[in-house]
Amino acid sequence: MRKLLILALVGLAAQLIDGSLGMAYGLTSSTLLLVAGVAPAAASASVHLAEIGTTLAAGVAHWRFGNVDWRVVTRIALPGAIGAFAGATLLSSISTESAAPWMAGILFTLGAYLLVRFARPLRTDRVGGRLRGRFLGPLGLVAGFVDATGGGGWGPVATPALLVSGRMEPRKVIGSVDTAEFVVAGAASVGFLIGLGTEGFLLPTVAALLVGGIIAAPLAAWLVRIVPAQLLGAAVGGVIVLTNARTLIRSAELDGPARPAVYALLAAGWLAALVLAVRALRRTRRARAEAANTSASASASLAGPDDLAAAPAVAAPVELAATGTPTPR
Repeated sequence: MRKLLILALVGLAAQLIDGSLGMAYGLTSSTLLLVAGVAPAAASASVHLAEIGTTLAAGVAHWRFGNVDWRVVTRIALPGAIGAFAGATLLSSISTESAAPWMAGILFTLGAYLLVRFARPLRTDRVGGRLRGRFLGPLGLVAGFVDATGGGGWGPVATPALLVSGRMEPRKVIGSVDTAEFVVAGAASVGFLIGLGTEGFLLPTVAALLVGGIIAAPLAAWLVRIVPAQLLGAAVGGVIVLTNARTLIRSAELDGPARPAVYALLAAGWLAALVLAVRALRRTRRARAEAANTSASASASLAGPDDLAAAPAVAAPVELAATGTPTPR
């Protein structure tokens, strides 16, 4: 029961992160299962089966908050499902000894990408226009394949690509990616079911992750509007890098002083990314404040004498009398 409770809390935290960033549920959950000694294929299969429920709850919540662009969802979901099914079939056919470093390497790379991505200012301006299907289709295919073979990766591949395009609001990017992931998770689960059978799914683990994720989904859809993605992305990226580095170091058979040196270097890189993320966040907020002040000043300077004359005079301070009627001081 203690382990299941911990897994439920992990599912809750992972869904909060995923709903706020549009990524990292699979990365976080799969990383934990690998550290706990679960076979790579079983870890990815269990996480994707749990994601069927969590992504459905997340999609409904994002839809209710107006965070979903259904055109984008329909154009990335089907290619993503095809890529996920192919990736699940491939991972099911690889031995555990070969799959462990492969999966850890994918997760490590995606975690490092998160560090680099969120250490820089995030582009949130929109240039107009619509995303074309010839861009969304290949993107979904690659993201789905990486997601199934790595135990996570749909969000880290799809979300930044859509954000960089500058043609969607960040909240709609996150909501659309999370909603499309329902189809991707279902296709990956079917692939693992064919390749591993029912015994490939750790059902108590699936249930614990599912419960935690469903509880967190509505809150995550709301948090996406207020949580600074800059800091959250850098923090999650560092955790994923450090935890998966353990498997890679073990596979490389690094011993002696080399192992702590590698960990120290990775920790220093994580700290540097956090510092840069804080600075980038401050610069972004400062730029937005200056832009708002400039816009207000420009509007005031364009107002003519007639506009100023028509403007209501500034009223003297008033206080409410006992009857509630405004009374001049």
